[in-house]
Amino acid sequence: MVDLLRVGTIAATHGIRGEVKVFPTTDDINRFRDLKTCILDTGRERLELEVEGVKFFKQYAILKFKGIDNINDIEKYRGKDLLVTRENAVALEENENFIADLIGLDVFTDEGVHFGTVKDIMETGANDVYVIMSDDGKEYLFPSIKECILDVDLEKGAVTVHIMKGLLDL
Repeated sequence: MVDLLRVGTIAATHGIRGEVKVFPTTDDINRFRDLKTCILDTGRERLELEVEGVKFFKQYAILKFKGIDNINDIEKYRGKDLLVTRENAVALEENENFIADLIGLDVFTDEGVHFGTVKDIMETGANDVYVIMSDDGKEYLFPSIKECILDVDLEKGAVTVHIMKGLLDL
């Protein structure tokens, strides 16, 4: 499991007083209301920043960090990720997982055969879709419904799937 989770990316500066527009990479933009600290991944180092203020504009969260009061101090971080520790992450409901924890898990069929690995999770309107790279190098899409994704076991690093009729020819 990863220790740091991305909650957003600095898209642009906002005004001249050091505020930034953050494109959220979290399901709930309102999670920024309770954010006290975050970690800025500069590419070379990780800086812990204290959030001084939060407001919202269109699809962006506008953040002001304590001690950064000038556009010149923050502009160089455009395109950089904002991370939180697991302790500062939003609480998950039962049977929910962070996408970052699912990437790379081994995928097994309900018959116990190794099928491949989780390559990505696509978030769609109806349900998420697991992008699975099979052992033979083909990419398959499995909807995150109880008929397809039977079990996710993070401790074992495994996902159990049921291959529905018509998905592939075994």
